[in-house]
Amino acid sequence: MASRGRRGGAPAREDEPRRDERAEQQAPAPQGLVLPPPPPVDYRVFMQGLVQAMQTQAHTQAALQAQLEAQTHYLLRCTGVVGDETLVEETLETDSERGD
Repeated sequence: MASRGRRGGAPAREDEPRRDERAEQQAPAPQGLVLPPPPPVDYRVFMQGLVQAMQTQAHTQAALQAQLEAQTHYLLRCTGVVGDETLVEETLETDSERGD
């Protein structure tokens, strides 16, 4: 159907509000506490905090990556996949001394 009239084919009259206009007119008034507008934002402080958070995240990610690599290398040496037998024995002795 090409035309976008009302049901039954009769177009809306000029003095009759459309359905979406009536919905706007019938919106209930806000109830309860009305909050004041938020305070202005100091974008310089905001950006400084954002940069600091990003630097902290990068530092944490680098530390976790280093820890993961060290653990992986340790496990590979212990299983004999990487390194020679003397390194594995030294590692096990060092770990037993520490109580690992």
